[in-house]
Amino acid sequence: MAVGGHSYGAFMTANLLAHTDLFRTGIARSGAYNRTLTPFGFQSEQRDYWEATGVYTEMSPFTYANRFNEPILLIHGEADDNSGTFPIQSERFYAALKGNGATVRYVVLPLETHGYRARESVGHTLWEMTRWLDQYVKNAPPRAAPATR
Repeated sequence: MAVGGHSYGAFMTANLLAHTDLFRTGIARSGAYNRTLTPFGFQSEQRDYWEATGVYTEMSPFTYANRFNEPILLIHGEADDNSGTFPIQSERFYAALKGNGATVRYVVLPLETHGYRARESVGHTLWEMTRWLDQYVKNAPPRAAPATR
């Protein structure tokens, strides 16, 4: 089974992969993965980073990049102008995951903002997602049996 989402759904996808082993893979599109990059609030958090450093840090999947043991596909629009999901979110998250040895692919969609509109971008996104799911779910080898005590 895979998990995926766009924007806040991408943030949740990354957190699920960081904190559980329920899924074989994840697909995260145009997400915010490091809440310290949005220091003046996000969603319904009214406190800024300096008032709630722990909240910002603990919520961020970026903080747990060293825990990823399932592959993740990151897709982001190159011109994302949504204040919480600038492309730097995916760029830095990719670097953290890759640096910690995770299986990760980062796809940039040229000229796209937060919502992908060009036919080519939508087609490319669907192709990437299908290819990823075929590799890591459909044709994945069986998981090892969990260790017993």
